[in-house]
Amino acid sequence: MSEKQPSFVVYVDESGDEGFVFRNDGSGSSRWFVLSATVIRKSNDLKMVECLKETREVLRKKPKTPLHFVDLKHEQRVPYIKRVGKLPIRTVSVLIHKPSIKEPEKFQNHKFLLYRYATRLLLERTSWLCRDHRKKDEGNGSADIIFSNRSIMSYEEIKDYLRVLLEQSDPGLAQVQIEKTVVDPTRIRSVEHGKLAGLQVADAVASGVHFAVKRNLYGESEPSYLQHLKRSVYRHEGNPFGYGIKFWPDDFETVKQKAPEVENFESF
Repeated sequence: MSEKQPSFVVYVDESGDEGFVFRNDGSGSSRWFVLSATVIRKSNDLKMVECLKETREVLRKKPKTPLHFVDLKHEQRVPYIKRVGKLPIRTVSVLIHKPSIKEPEKFQNHKFLLYRYATRLLLERTSWLCRDHRKKDEGNGSADIIFSNRSIMSYEEIKDYLRVLLEQSDPGLAQVQIEKTVVDPTRIRSVEHGKLAGLQVADAVASGVHFAVKRNLYGESEPSYLQHLKRSVYRHEGNPFGYGIKFWPDDFETVKQKAPEVENFESF
């Protein structure tokens, strides 16, 4: 490819945890782990900054105050997620229903393995999106990929994991479908949440999606944020499932039998 700059910026954040302690009263580890990507053309990246600036003004927050979706009240989240939904972005979310994983010990015994596998599923779909929406003379078709920094995790290990995937050097791996011309491990980095508007938007997306499946102690979930994100979800021939919305380890219809809260996605 040419020496031009990347065409896209991909911001990645998560919601939920990677634990497997599920108590009958609904406490303990989150039942769902959500990893989301917000994809924007590099030429539109400053619109993220404008969105955050306007949101802070509406919420009467001081300039440059980092926004954490879960720390806001419901009445504050609504105007925020409405503005996010109007951005020129596409979103991809991987929703992992942890109680459905057949070999949870595999993920319990290998720290961050669940996060790495979610990253693989996420970047496969993100790379298809970028590949299919490149514009001639607008960058080289690749993406800068920026993760919200988790201080306890090594992003060099994430890069190494992706190199193995891209080289298909592990015969034990199922066929990897990451588009190599989009994802370059050397262009992956992590940045603190509060330093980039795009990461705060990715946080709002991941949290908004998670609220749609996260059941509180009263058995209720909150799908209203999801509806404001509906327009931004990546679709292939009109279908979001398996693309902008990826359930794992089961598909949408199967997981719905185990977790009725996913019915919140039926309107998609």
